[in-house]
Amino acid sequence: MHIVAAGLNHRTAPIEVRERVNFPARDLSLALHALRERPAVAEAAILSTCNRAELYAASPEPEAAVAEIARFLGEFHQLEPQTIDPHFYHFEDADAARHLFRVAAGLDSMILGEGQILGQVKSAFQRAVEAGTTRSFLNELFQRSLYVGKRARTETGIHRGAVSISSAAVELARNVFGELRGRQALVIGAGEMSEQTLKHLVDHGVDSVVVANRTYQRAVELAERYQGEAVTFEGWNQHLRTADIMVSSSAAPHPIVTVELLREHLAARRGRPLFIVDIAVPRDVEAAVAELPNVYLFDIDDLSGVADRYRQERAREVVQVEALVETETNRFVNWLDSRGALPLVVELRERVEAVRDAELDRWLKRLPDLEPGEQEVVRQMMRSFSNKLLHGPLTQIREQAGRDDELEHAEWVRRLFHLDGPGGES
Repeated sequence: MHIVAAGLNHRTAPIEVRERVNFPARDLSLALHALRERPAVAEAAILSTCNRAELYAASPEPEAAVAEIARFLGEFHQLEPQTIDPHFYHFEDADAARHLFRVAAGLDSMILGEGQILGQVKSAFQRAVEAGTTRSFLNELFQRSLYVGKRARTETGIHRGAVSISSAAVELARNVFGELRGRQALVIGAGEMSEQTLKHLVDHGVDSVVVANRTYQRAVELAERYQGEAVTFEGWNQHLRTADIMVSSSAAPHPIVTVELLREHLAARRGRPLFIVDIAVPRDVEAAVAELPNVYLFDIDDLSGVADRYRQERAREVVQVEALVETETNRFVNWLDSRGALPLVVELRERVEAVRDAELDRWLKRLPDLEPGEQEVVRQMMRSFSNKLLHGPLTQIREQAGRDDELEHAEWVRRLFHLDGPGGES
């Protein structure tokens, strides 16, 4: 069995492509089952965030699985291959494990070292487990990735003082306004990213906050934490006339802020600048909004420029985390190789146990005077004997897994123990 990772991310695809291959939470279970049903895909998991849409599979045919994943992306999102192919990447086995470990550790994030990705990896794993689309191979891969991510956070400084998407948004707002004290903020959406951005804005002086969300109660809860006002989702646009800063992360499938909508309110603003940060994927704000006078629009890709300035300062931590990733990648590959030996291990154990049990039954019939308890002692003794006898050969089989002469060694074991199977003797 092989491990495959494939997809698109912020390094290979701009947001206008990423937003078209995003998997909303409401569609994730359906997507997981559809992916699992594809030929050559034995196990499946999907990691979908604002910066990546990555699909993970366990497969006996990795090349076929990669092709199926690419087709699945296009068919599920109703996109032509030419939309996906230029941005599509894939990894197999060690490279696939290394990639996911780097992702979980924050090395592959748009914001180096950001901590939110570890929770997103955990959530992706949990959703796949709940959907029943993972088994031993992806379970092991994702559990190890969470282990790597946690160690990166606790054993290195990669996450300490890391610039976040929300703090980058605030820095851009300060570039527009200078001082944020006394400014008014309108926040669309009440999720984690919205709250983080709102917290940074308030910490930097914003003192008037309006929160809108599709679920009104969540808007109320978030607004109360920052002494703000909650409004219904249908009524948020009335606050465009007074807001200085707008943060949008609504999870809507299409833009909710259009050029036409903003034009209705620009005259009432009398030339006051409006800073909009769109951290939604798919985007909440039409790109053409940036062309309106006194409107400063930034999407999630624009925020990466702020974060890039801090990468050099964290070079030492990156080296430490990369070393951790490499160590754990090697350990996973060793585990994966040992799993390749499992069929032969099972076959040999079953062969020895079948011979043992047959001989036990034959000889115990010749000892009718033995009490049931005495017979069980004899059986336990023979089980212990066969386990100790098998220990050496099974250890050698596992150690040989993944080596260049693995097949030759397996053939030798089959012949020695008269095992059935390819190349063996019955």
